[in-house]
Amino acid sequence: MLGEVLQWQYPADAVLSHWFRAHSNAGLRDRGEIAEAVFDVLRHLRRYRQFAESGQGAATRRLAILGLASVWPRSTLDPGLDEHEKPWLDHVQGFALDALPPGVRHSVPEWLETRLAALPDADALLRALNQPAPLDLRVNPFKTDRDAVLRAWSQGPEAKWAAQPTPYSPWGLRIQGRPPVNRWRSFERGEIEVQDEGSQLLAALVAPKRGEMVIDYCAGAGGKTLLLGALMRSTGRLYAFDVSAARLARAKPRFARSGLSNIVPVVIAERHDQRVKRLRGKAHRVLVDAPCSGLGTLRRNPDLKWRQHPDTLAQLLLAQAAILRDAAACVRPGGRLVYASCSLLPEENEQQVQAFLADNPDFILLDAGAVLADRGIALPLSGPMLRLRPDVHGTDGFFAAVMQRAKPAAGGADADAAVDTKADTGGDADAAVDAAADTDRALSADGAAAAPGALDQSAAE
Repeated sequence: MLGEVLQWQYPADAVLSHWFRAHSNAGLRDRGEIAEAVFDVLRHLRRYRQFAESGQGAATRRLAILGLASVWPRSTLDPGLDEHEKPWLDHVQGFALDALPPGVRHSVPEWLETRLAALPDADALLRALNQPAPLDLRVNPFKTDRDAVLRAWSQGPEAKWAAQPTPYSPWGLRIQGRPPVNRWRSFERGEIEVQDEGSQLLAALVAPKRGEMVIDYCAGAGGKTLLLGALMRSTGRLYAFDVSAARLARAKPRFARSGLSNIVPVVIAERHDQRVKRLRGKAHRVLVDAPCSGLGTLRRNPDLKWRQHPDTLAQLLLAQAAILRDAAACVRPGGRLVYASCSLLPEENEQQVQAFLADNPDFILLDAGAVLADRGIALPLSGPMLRLRPDVHGTDGFFAAVMQRAKPAAGGADADAAVDTKADTGGDADAAVDAAADTDRALSADGAAAAPGALDQSAAE
C-alpha cells in the first residue's frame, strides 16, 4: 500500500481509503496506526530515503519500518524485523538530525526548499509544517454559539476530548486527537463542522450582511459557503460556484444539515461561463479561495510537497489570475472582493494581488487587520494582507487580501448606500433579493445545479 501511495497517482488519503475498503477486517485502531505511519513517511520522506540507502532488501520496506517506528514501541516492532533490520534501525535512529542539511532534515524537495527559505523564520516554518495538525471545528452560528456547544460538551462523551476555543476565530474549537466527530449529535444536527481556523477567518474578511448577494466563487466542499450563509442569517442570496459537480454534490448533505435556505450551488465552466456573466456587476461580496498548490496545508496533506512540481505551479498561477479576473467582474461598485489561498508562496499570493491591482485600478486594497477588528477579532498583522502560518498562529498556512471596487462618482452610489444601510439594520435588501431571483431563474433555465429548495424560497421572497 505504501508503494502505491509513493506512485503519486492519487492523493494519499484516497489511496488509504481504497486500501481500507479492500481490507475491511482491519480494526479501527489498526487503521489509525497504519494511516499515522504512512503520513509519517510522507512528512519525512527525503530524510527517510537517505536513511534507506543503507541497509538490505527493498527500500520501500525500510521506509515502512521507519514509519511504523514512529507509531509503535520497539517491543512491538522488533518481532517483525530480521537480523539485518534491527541494527540498521538502531543505527539510523541514532543520527543527530541537526547535523543534516535543512532540506533533508525537514524533508522538502529542493525546489520547495529554495522558495520557503526566502520566507522569514524559514526553519521554524518548515519544522511546524512537519508536525501533525490538531482538529479544528466550527460552530454553526445560525443554530448555536460556541459557549453553548462547550457547555453541552462538558456534560457529554465529548468532554474527554477537552475542546478549547481557537484564539482568533469566534466560532472555532480545537481538539487534539481524532475523535469520531461525524457520529456526534451536534454534528448530525448541523451545529458543528470541520474547518481550520484560518479558513474560518476568510468568512470574517468577507463580512457578509443580511440580504446581500454573495458569491463563493470556488466553493469546493462548501465549508466557507456554510459560514457565509450563517453570517447572512439565511437571507439574501449566496451562490456556491465550482467547476466540479462532484464537489458540489458532496457539499449538499452539509447544506441540508446547516438549516440554511439561501445557498444556490451552481456548476460553472472553467472560463467565460455565461451564467457568471449574468452576475456581472451585481454581487455585494465575492470570495475567491483560488485553486492553489495547497502548500500551507502540509501538516494535513504532506503528500502535496511531493505531488506538486514547478511546472504544475506555473499552470496554477495562470489559472489563479484568470479566475480572479472573472470573479472580480461580478463585484458591484462599492462591493468587496476577497482573494485567498492556502499557499505560503508569494507568487500565488501577494504577487497575484499586486498584478491584479495594477491591471484593475478601480479596485483598492483594504487593511485586512482593520476588517477583522471590525468583527471583534484581534489579530496583529505585519501589513494590509492576511498571512497565517502554523508556527506563528497555529493554523494552516493561509493568505488573503481584501479589495473594494470604487463606486461611481455620481448616480448609482446613493442607491448602493441605501441597500447597504438596509442590510446593516437587519432587514432584507429587497433590490438585491429581486435581482437574485431573476438571476436564479436564468441560471435554472440554463440547467445549473441549483438547489430546488433555494430557488423555491427565492420565489417566495
